[in-house]
Amino acid sequence: MNLNLINASIVAAVVGASSGAVVAADYKQNPFTLAYDGAISVNVPGKVNIHPVSYKLNGLTIAANVYTPANYDPAKKYPTLVVAHPNGGVKEQVAGLYAQRMAERGYITIAADAAYQGASGGEPRNVDKPSYRIEDIHGMADFISQYAGADSARLGLLGLCGGGGYSLAAAQTDKRFKSIATLSMFNSGRVRRNGYVDSALNTIQTRLQQASAARAQEAAGGPVLYSGDANLSDEQIAKLPFDLYRQGYEYYWKTHAHPNSTFKYTTSSLLDLMRWDATSQIGLIDKPLLLIAGSKADSLYMSEEAFAKATGTHDKELFKIEGATHIETYWVPKYVDQTVNKLGQFFAKTL
Repeated sequence: MNLNLINASIVAAVVGASSGAVVAADYKQNPFTLAYDGAISVNVPGKVNIHPVSYKLNGLTIAANVYTPANYDPAKKYPTLVVAHPNGGVKEQVAGLYAQRMAERGYITIAADAAYQGASGGEPRNVDKPSYRIEDIHGMADFISQYAGADSARLGLLGLCGGGGYSLAAAQTDKRFKSIATLSMFNSGRVRRNGYVDSALNTIQTRLQQASAARAQEAAGGPVLYSGDANLSDEQIAKLPFDLYRQGYEYYWKTHAHPNSTFKYTTSSLLDLMRWDATSQIGLIDKPLLLIAGSKADSLYMSEEAFAKATGTHDKELFKIEGATHIETYWVPKYVDQTVNKLGQFFAKTL
């Protein structure tokens, strides 16, 4: 894959990240393979606990983690959050971090691997179609609403990066979600179509031709083609044009790596992605909406666009974390703390 096509496609899979010198969150040292700082390593009575679960969704087995709050009593009712992970991410990374932190605030939370990704079922691997990701969110709501102690009347949705874009789409029609929040929202359709910061407008038709050829090859029984799986050197990473690219590589390949997490996606997925947009019917959202993004994030334009288009709700806010890049909202303690505090205030008021 040439660098131009890397720039056009790979960032849509880069959705968590870190920067600078930071101690690695080693999944191999955690019995639940969690890859974030402060992760639960053992369930302690009376504390926040993690519960690996699985369930069926459209015939596929979905792997998920449910987090329960301190002194959890299944006979009681708790506000509940669905957490949607970034593109290329898995439940053990940033989605798990925010699910755990919100459980510390008294919520039952669920973070699941998307179908065809992570530890969930589905072939071929790493299909990345909007309809599947949106269905994943509906499926998490199905499952967690039946979980002991979950209050389906107080069900919220938190979408991270690419999961944020898919959460906006899911919430347009799924009125079980009483309020919706996103962090560093990433509109996968717009970026796959136009390139990051609209930097690949001149290659749209070329990439559509490649996606169409990949679909034809699959249909003929040939091998599945993938995009976004370039193996770059440190020198090449340093030359990438956006913070999201550079910090994303560091997060996924170094500091918070997990074997189930990958940048790659089936090239044929672009047939679906490039005609899709997270904001096309955003006016259907009539519930409280909070969009959080770093003030220095090169992806901020996507949250700003979504905020402007979200005309169906009068209870909306675009909250900027001063000084944070897109990626730093996923691991830098002071930015995570600010985000959790803001989310806590928002969901306490709206659920």
